Amino acid sequence: MKAIWNGKVIAESKDTVVVEGNHYFPADSMQSQYFEASNHQTVCPWKGLASYYHLAVEGKKNENAVWYYAEPKEAASHIKGRVAFWKGVQVVDE
Repeated sequence: MKAIWNGKVIAESKDTVVVEGNHYFPADSMQSQYFEASNHQTVCPWKGLASYYHLAVEGKKNENAVWYYAEPKEAASHIKGRVAFWKGVQVVDE
């Protein structure tokens, strides 16, 4: 699977986990030069506290387009150390 935004592959892995239709990529598959820390957080009742990254590619920024659960609840423990994408990020099987 590849995650693509603004013409760049921002993550790529054969080992994704699908939860609620979203592919969670291993953190080590991220192209770190495109990710910026965000202070944004949300709460999922069964997964826990989500934190976010902004994407910055070729001079364009996509705020809070990447999320992860640093300490997910037990029911979602299988996505610890993984990130997922939205806000225009294409996730394709290639």
